[in-house]
Amino acid sequence: MNLWRNLIRPLAFCLPAERAHYMSMGLFSGLSTGPVASILRRRYQVEDRRLSTELFGLQFSNPVGLAAGFDKDARWPHKLELLGFSHVEIGTVTGKSQSGNPQPRLFRLKTDHALINRMGFNNSGADAAARRLSMTPALHSAVLGVNIGKTKVVPVEEATSDYLFSFERLYAYADYFTVNVSSPNTPGLRSLQNREPLIELLSSLAQKNRELAADHESKPKPILLKIAPDVTEEQLDDIVQIAQEIPVSGIIATNTTISRDGLNTPAATVETIGAGGLSGSPLTKRSREVVARLYSSLGGTIPIVGVGGIMSGEHAWQMICSGASLIQVYTGFIYAGPGIVRDINRYLIRKLDESGMSSIAEAVGSAAD
Repeated sequence: MNLWRNLIRPLAFCLPAERAHYMSMGLFSGLSTGPVASILRRRYQVEDRRLSTELFGLQFSNPVGLAAGFDKDARWPHKLELLGFSHVEIGTVTGKSQSGNPQPRLFRLKTDHALINRMGFNNSGADAAARRLSMTPALHSAVLGVNIGKTKVVPVEEATSDYLFSFERLYAYADYFTVNVSSPNTPGLRSLQNREPLIELLSSLAQKNRELAADHESKPKPILLKIAPDVTEEQLDDIVQIAQEIPVSGIIATNTTISRDGLNTPAATVETIGAGGLSGSPLTKRSREVVARLYSSLGGTIPIVGVGGIMSGEHAWQMICSGASLIQVYTGFIYAGPGIVRDINRYLIRKLDESGMSSIAEAVGSAAD
């Protein structure tokens, strides 16, 4: 951890954020083969049966996963699982290839331990992702999630067919799917969180799921819904009702925020950066509030994946106690480095010891009890 904080991170942070991302992952991917892969697995994976949990028919070795956005094109899932993640979510993948927004489009707010991004779902499209996954070694123990979203040039009224194309193309490779209707960087996307378009989208995906499961002679794939932290109370109530009616397998809360409240970074600097979704420490409180509200409204009937501002083991524990059955990290991974999964899991074990709980599942929603 000290090596990361004192040497590697300062060097990486000298580069523009997006360039640093691809350079560091290219180096990591190239080095993490053969004996090095075994060393990484031993160093970073924490094995304790109390951390494992079964959700929507899938077994997770621990609660900590990697959020979508880090591996947009399914380049490194088999490498990233070496760092101890119980699940790796690739994407967001869109039906068609798209370059995303003009660069620069990823910015660090170092004093806030935060990022602002307006990437715009840059990815090579569902066909390319499927080809890459067909050639990728099967994950050793991690669950593979596939996050799908709307292609920018596709009109909102045609969004459902775009999602269905990606869903069908990637069906054979995903352990679960996440439906992303909450990124602030694709025009009109968040309107799909409204009641009528959301019902149409989720119902169509559920029908296609049943058809593909029959074709593959398998069970339908779990479908999770990812929502924004900026939803209104009315939207959140609708989401809860729709999630129970359709139903969805789980809810991921939350995506990035368009809010800029409470930042330590000078306002002029933030204004110069411009539009985009904010992630990291400024989102810690709000994402936990949304998770707690969802857990209370759903009564624990639908699993919640908590994401947003989880920068430490303490944050992870608080999120779980607020109602999250799983958690995901992204910005925390960038700032804390490759040891974050190990450190979170070790912290969770200590909290289980202190509380006398026999499994992480006992902690879910315990703050609301």
